Amino acid sequence: MATDPGFTGPVNVGNPEEVTVQELAEKIIELTASKSRIMYCELPQDDPSRRKPDIGLAKKSFNWNPSISLESGLEKTIAYYKRVCGAENGKTNKNERHL
Repeated sequence: MATDPGFTGPVNVGNPEEVTVQELAEKIIELTASKSRIMYCELPQDDPSRRKPDIGLAKKSFNWNPSISLESGLEKTIAYYKRVCGAENGKTNKNERHL
């Protein structure tokens, strides 16, 4: 990737769509058909109140934009872990490739 020789990071690459931890947990439970329950605990004093990356530097420096939705990314991640965990338990399809 060509950048200015004086360029330094870090560079946030993420989806700037703000999602709460609760929304993320609920979506994962839904997509995995899990029977897990969400537990609520006291937040640490330094817990950030917002979790929304500023991807302006990535856009400007690399012409980068997120190209996959949160739900699609979660679906791909869940499928990957099902394959990997299945392989560890001897439940893999012999024709599957693992990344």
